[in-house]
Amino acid sequence: MDSVKTRKKAPAAAPRRKASAPVKSLYSQAELKEIFRRFSIQRPEPKGELEHVNPFTLVVAVALSAQATDAGVNKATRALFKVADTPEKMLDLGEEKVREYIRTIGLYRNKAKNVIALSRMLVERFGGEVPRTREELVMLPGVGRKTANVVLSMAFGQATMAVDTHIFRIANRIRLAPGKTPDEVEDRLMRIIPDEYLYHAHHWLILHGRYCCKARRPECEHCVIADLCKSPEKTSDVPAPLVELPPQVFGPTP
Repeated sequence: MDSVKTRKKAPAAAPRRKASAPVKSLYSQAELKEIFRRFSIQRPEPKGELEHVNPFTLVVAVALSAQATDAGVNKATRALFKVADTPEKMLDLGEEKVREYIRTIGLYRNKAKNVIALSRMLVERFGGEVPRTREELVMLPGVGRKTANVVLSMAFGQATMAVDTHIFRIANRIRLAPGKTPDEVEDRLMRIIPDEYLYHAHHWLILHGRYCCKARRPECEHCVIADLCKSPEKTSDVPAPLVELPPQVFGPTP
């Protein structure tokens, strides 16, 4: 099951939060533009790797992904979304059956309860439609700021910064936007990333962290920004060849 595309092209960047003070960065504006220019060449159309068919299934998938891998969530939700791709169908399925579908995911009992609760709220409060504002999204059980930002970006084409473990690690490791909390990192990234690259930035950073700047050992030899990186941990100053990567593949592997 491939993710349904909800947009034809990247929209203009959403308004940023007002900065109370300039953000100090180890990187110059020229360096910041060059970092994201290279990411844009490497992955012109980066995509989230959680499989979904509509905004509702995206909300559910992202909520289920807390403390779980995208691959693990996808494996569980392929069958679930075939029978329940709307909040009404999810309610008809019921909490017990939802648990059976997602039992391979960590914290599945509490997550099943949240899936049913958020489905009920969507039906009763939002007419079965996923809301398009962060303030309304975070009202849904099991949906926090990160989940809301992912939905706003992937389902509704808004420029947001969903700070997961990968982005939080990279922002601090390479000194791009160091912060003690995800909210602090989000705020700093939103204020330093060049406007023309903001829409795709969170996917570029997530994928860079997942496949290159890994938690246990960053693969600096495969990094396209190795010469620009200011991490004290880096092991190479020579950037990898700047070439477009193969398209992302979704769905079960043979």
